Amino acid sequence: MSDLERYSRQILFQRIGEEGQRKLLRSRVAVVGAGALGTVIANHLVRSGVGFIRLIDRDLVELSNLQRQTLFDEEDARLHLPKAVAAQNRLTKINSTVMVEAVIADLNLENAVELLAGVDVIVDGTDNFQTRFLINDVAVKDGTPWVHGAAVSSRGMFAVIKPGKTPCYRCLFPHVPTGTGETCDTVGVLSPLTDIIGSFQAMETIKLLVGAETTPNLEQIDIWDVTSMQMDISQGRNPDCPACGKGQFDYLDQSSEQQVAYTSLCGRDTVQINPRNKSEQDLKRKAEILRKSGKVVGNDFLLRFSPEEGISIVVFKDSRVLIHGTNDILKAKMLYSKYIGS
Repeated sequence: MSDLERYSRQILFQRIGEEGQRKLLRSRVAVVGAGALGTVIANHLVRSGVGFIRLIDRDLVELSNLQRQTLFDEEDARLHLPKAVAAQNRLTKINSTVMVEAVIADLNLENAVELLAGVDVIVDGTDNFQTRFLINDVAVKDGTPWVHGAAVSSRGMFAVIKPGKTPCYRCLFPHVPTGTGETCDTVGVLSPLTDIIGSFQAMETIKLLVGAETTPNLEQIDIWDVTSMQMDISQGRNPDCPACGKGQFDYLDQSSEQQVAYTSLCGRDTVQINPRNKSEQDLKRKAEILRKSGKVVGNDFLLRFSPEEGISIVVFKDSRVLIHGTNDILKAKMLYSKYIGS
């Protein structure tokens, strides 16, 4: 029993017990994103004794992250450490018996199948719809359960997706939502919210790993107004869903209309981002949101937004975006995700 002593208080909870704890020690989880949700999720899973955690993130620690991304400190920001590495450093000190694999990568259709393979559960710590649809395609294709979560402003939600048993993410959200694309960098986010949503996601993951019943609901919370809503999604499977109904995995298909094309424009220090599934932008509304994060000028056809020195982002009415000041596609994707959304 000595090897389980550190988990003694968790084992005393009868619905986990010693048998459940041993299941956790043998389990493997992929956490996509090491930001506000991902750090909370990984922290709880490591402390709970999940044996292997693959932590996937493309970004670096910044000072503005420290308000809510609980595994990082000022030294991590000063050193510009990759989030996956900084999180791994902290998590290994918390529980050296858990194997934490840090993957510094942008999860995309080229690597998603490989990076999300060989795990029992995938957990969504991301901040954009495109990646969630990609996770869903891999999960449905491989039959891997995953736990969705999202948090922005004072509002959050989470749900458990079990391929073949529950509706998949694309049953619930048939298309990438269009509109103003609210993100933490445009409308903000409250630290207690990400703690709450990430903790619920970690709890549902633990339930999956020990074989317990998970919530059948899409759970929604607003912590400022102190409201919550439960939507029973257990009967929501769509037989015509492209993913779980027809086995059509558009977000793993390079030729699909659902993909976003990123092109570095030769000699211009510019990356063009061209969604194939376009929607007309409300430029007036978009300008109101972006002004909270930088200078915005524009006309009836486009906006030019300057979030930082040397970078300007041009948003066209047809959804096309030019990011001036870099030809690094990964950096452009991060800027796009931060300020434009999906």
